[in-house]
Amino acid sequence: MKIMQIDVKVGRPEAESAEVLVVTHCEGEGLHKQDGAAIDKSLGGALRDLLQSKEFEGKAGETLLYHTHGKIPAKRLLLVGLGRKKDLTLDAVRQAMGYAAKRVRQVKAGSFTVSVPAAVPKGQSPVEVAQAMAEGAILGSYQFTAYRSENGAGKDVEQMTLLGQHKGQMRQLTEGVRRGAATAEAAVFVRDLCNHPSNVMTPARIANEARTIAKDEGLTLKILEQKDMEQLGMGALLGVARGSHEPPKFIILEYNGTKKKEERPVVLVGKTITFDTGGISLKPAENMEHMKADMTGGAEVLASIRAAARLKLPLRLISILPVAENMPGGRAMKPGDIVKTLSGKTVEVQNTDAEGRLILADALAYAQRYDPAALVDIATLTGACVVALGQFAIGMFGTDQRLKEQVRKAGVKAGERVWEMPLWDEYFEQLRSDVADMRNIGGRGGGMITAALFLSKFAGDGPWVHIDIASTDWSERERAYVPKGPTGIGTRLLLQYLIDRSL
Repeated sequence: MKIMQIDVKVGRPEAESAEVLVVTHCEGEGLHKQDGAAIDKSLGGALRDLLQSKEFEGKAGETLLYHTHGKIPAKRLLLVGLGRKKDLTLDAVRQAMGYAAKRVRQVKAGSFTVSVPAAVPKGQSPVEVAQAMAEGAILGSYQFTAYRSENGAGKDVEQMTLLGQHKGQMRQLTEGVRRGAATAEAAVFVRDLCNHPSNVMTPARIANEARTIAKDEGLTLKILEQKDMEQLGMGALLGVARGSHEPPKFIILEYNGTKKKEERPVVLVGKTITFDTGGISLKPAENMEHMKADMTGGAEVLASIRAAARLKLPLRLISILPVAENMPGGRAMKPGDIVKTLSGKTVEVQNTDAEGRLILADALAYAQRYDPAALVDIATLTGACVVALGQFAIGMFGTDQRLKEQVRKAGVKAGERVWEMPLWDEYFEQLRSDVADMRNIGGRGGGMITAALFLSKFAGDGPWVHIDIASTDWSERERAYVPKGPTGIGTRLLLQYLIDRSL
């Protein structure tokens, strides 16, 4: 999809010529000091009438389209609700812009103009509000049309103009839009990668995407092939890949945005299973097509390093992608097999559908070579996460309180909230094996916790956080700025953490 262009300028909404003029409004508030006051005067009290009749109330997610008939320069007015002022959050602003972008596309307009809301979330700067607005607009207008005929695709919304009240705001609003466009574009990139079917998005294709990013952004790239992994002893990753005709890849991308040579890097690790059948422990057929998105974590660390480079964040960042396809076959790994990981630890594979933790085990062990200042892995790891947290919360585990708090705060800002789960050693009893150092599953009870505890044995002694996005990576319905299908949720969480760390 073509990314929406967002311009920032000083202007009065009632004087702006636009295909659609978007006006935000808080529920239960009058027009005084709200965005529609001056416009209402030009329209002869039409907005006041709509509010009094309760045809439009300003509830969260509510929209109403009004034709101006030449009374103001804008052709159409789109009223968008922000919900109650006392409950206003950055994500409410983001959602309002998502709804606005969808409605603008429905009326087949190619552009719209919107003012920074008069009511803003308490304690949030113009930078953060503009970032949320840009994110909501770009993400809300998302369409994946690569495999449709031309008639199957709706018109893209190509441009948004953000109006500020005075020149003093311009620098902050421009910076917010710059960040918002970069983070939203990263999430769009992830959605696109995960929407492609697995016969297209193979491990080799992921490697090619990494090559393109490295070339375009001036990153250092290293790709380990199967023979390299064999020499290193990545038995867990190789075991997962054995059943597939697609050779595995191990991708390392490095970005250095700081002049401090001694600075330790942030290392991101993403599970990259381009399709997960479950292997010999075959999944049920129903909804198995969703497993093309089992590479979401890898796509997100790939998108994050690209966005960090484009934003020129002043930090060292390394993204690691262990890439494989999990298939049944004559050479496939079987329940009861034992693999030796890169760390030297051995694992009894009791279920081949618990493959994500195996490839991450080798990737986390490899990450120790960089002595990371912070190590974050992100993965569509467990069905247990879906059971425990449903579709709105991301599971988080970690060994460092400061890092966990940084990730939590980034999640609140990004509207991709995490919920911490316990990482207690008592749960490791469920992973004990009679024949190896550990087994790769721990039974039904606490499945998300035992999976995270398994990973902790390979994450080293430094600050580490594990993010389980299995509950949020796929949506069964369209929401404000979240599409049906692959969501890309987790991308902006990672980027917000990196942005906050850079400030």
